[in-house]
Amino acid sequence: MSAFVIDAFEFCRSNGHREGVTPVAEMSRLNKDCADQSGQIAWTIDGSTSKLGYPQLSLSVSGTVQLVCQRCLAPFAYEMDSSTVLMLGKDDEHADEIEEILDDESIDVIVGSRECDVRDLFEDEALLALPQVPKHDVCPDNKLLDAVKSDKPSPFAGLKNLKPE
Repeated sequence: MSAFVIDAFEFCRSNGHREGVTPVAEMSRLNKDCADQSGQIAWTIDGSTSKLGYPQLSLSVSGTVQLVCQRCLAPFAYEMDSSTVLMLGKDDEHADEIEEILDDESIDVIVGSRECDVRDLFEDEALLALPQVPKHDVCPDNKLLDAVKSDKPSPFAGLKNLKPE
């Protein structure tokens, strides 16, 4: 059994803790959304029991990945820092029941497993931490974009000539 595979229910019951750093290159789903495979993700996972007695995992990820700006298409460093709480249900029906009882959108309820690979959990959290549309706050070099904007006449410029005086 891998060091990354845990019995999620036992991990929660015993207040387990794991942490580590994983290169982006080893995260196949995450590196598909990145400009390159550089960078690494630091992660922690803690098991506990909620006030209502449900097993829960507290998960956090942080690190810097290279994304492609959707405005200028240049790569840029994106700093991620995200955490979540995952309640564990025994099966789909039990997870739905917990969700109804909690009635809290900030807590996700998932089906727990006796052979849970925590790499999948922290890669999921890293993917959720990425922006939907990655872009610079201010693009560093807009010469190409400015050239395209200035060379193209406005579609309304021709209408100005049609207006009678």
